[in-house]
Amino acid sequence: MKNFPTKLFACYLGFSFIILNLIMYSSLSSLWRSLKIIRQFRAEEANQGVAVDEYFFYAIGTKEIGKYDKFTGERVAHWEASNDQPIIHLDSGVIVGNCLYCAHSNYPNLPMVSSIEIWDTNTLEHIGNHSFGISEGSCTWVDRYDGYWWVCFAHYNKKGGYPEKDNRWTVLVKYDDSWRKIESWTFPPEVLSRFAPYSCSGGSWGSDGLLYCTGHDRKELYVLRLPKMGSVLKLVKILPIQTPGQGIAWDRSEENILFSIHRKNKTVVVSRLN
Repeated sequence: MKNFPTKLFACYLGFSFIILNLIMYSSLSSLWRSLKIIRQFRAEEANQGVAVDEYFFYAIGTKEIGKYDKFTGERVAHWEASNDQPIIHLDSGVIVGNCLYCAHSNYPNLPMVSSIEIWDTNTLEHIGNHSFGISEGSCTWVDRYDGYWWVCFAHYNKKGGYPEKDNRWTVLVKYDDSWRKIESWTFPPEVLSRFAPYSCSGGSWGSDGLLYCTGHDRKELYVLRLPKMGSVLKLVKILPIQTPGQGIAWDRSEENILFSIHRKNKTVVVSRLN
């Protein structure tokens, strides 16, 4: 009987551990989901990324943008860079207010030069830009979240990359409204290895406060969070997705709806996170 308190304490610890695990499982179970395709639309511009607002989606090509009714798939406007406009490589985009903000770079040229290009969503008229010049890398996506701008600058292991810098130099940068750099983070090695030889092609903050990213060609969605310590993003989960990388966008007018593209099929794919 002398060992009874010790055994009782051990049982208590064991029971507490089980309860703690159940709580953790409950809180994380929302992450252990799957994406189910609910709609697909043909979009000739669907080569780099997609953006979405309440009524329309915007298929983004290297030098063109198509505006489509997101319920019928009807194209209602089109923009294409003319020969005298210095648009080289558009990438992912995000809708903020009545503006479409697109990541832009001179990929695959060196040195890497990047900017954010801006369109009026009502008219698809180009109305402005913010130039980073020679900066952190090749701008691949931009998002607006928690009152800040979030921009990814890619580095590559091959074409379009610096010989002395591989994709480990890819960085996520947080900016204020005046595009002043606030903080930056790198990507975890287990994600970089899956990006290789390319980098992070798409990113969009979810309503759960987690960052969802894609690579160049794998049918995978990388769920990341900001670290509590250090400078490396933390991998939470890898979700299978039925589109091979490129730009993505959460539909912020409807819960758990993700827009992505299948560039080979020239389609915009709408999926629900179940």
